[in-house]
Amino acid sequence: MISEKMTEALNGQINKEMYSAFLYMDMSAHCTYVGLNGFANWFMVQYHEEMSHAMKIYGYVNDQGEKIVLDAIEKPPGTFGTPLEMFEATLKHEQFITKSIHGLVDLANKEKDYATQIFLQWFVTEQIEEEANDNEMIAKLKLVGKDGNGLFMIDKELEARTFNSPAKGE
Repeated sequence: MISEKMTEALNGQINKEMYSAFLYMDMSAHCTYVGLNGFANWFMVQYHEEMSHAMKIYGYVNDQGEKIVLDAIEKPPGTFGTPLEMFEATLKHEQFITKSIHGLVDLANKEKDYATQIFLQWFVTEQIEEEANDNEMIAKLKLVGKDGNGLFMIDKELEARTFNSPAKGE
């Protein structure tokens, strides 16, 4: 059993993860529109990851016998700049999510909610990977600069990214 405050905070995180998915779907659509299908694929895989994060929390709240309360999802910006600017925005967003996850961990610690502390460790580790992926893409995009050939090569590389659903219990 988790507290009402923890339940409310986890429900809020579900909303943030769903917004993240919505944002990345919008970025994917933009990339498709401008002909960057590899980038579109990368962002669509990211969409699926974020939805799986939302559903992981959803399952946990349900398993704890608490009520899921969904909120409206904010509209994403809809306009995006260069791929570099998109990944800089992605990194900034993931840093916001990391801060939110850390806030959940702080709350679980404060409430001596050991089950939720353990549950949230997966997300702490996942956020390290999320930010590292964004930083890697930013470095590559800065390296190629405005070189169309370099951007084309990165786009082709990103076409190979696939979504691997986390195993139950991970």
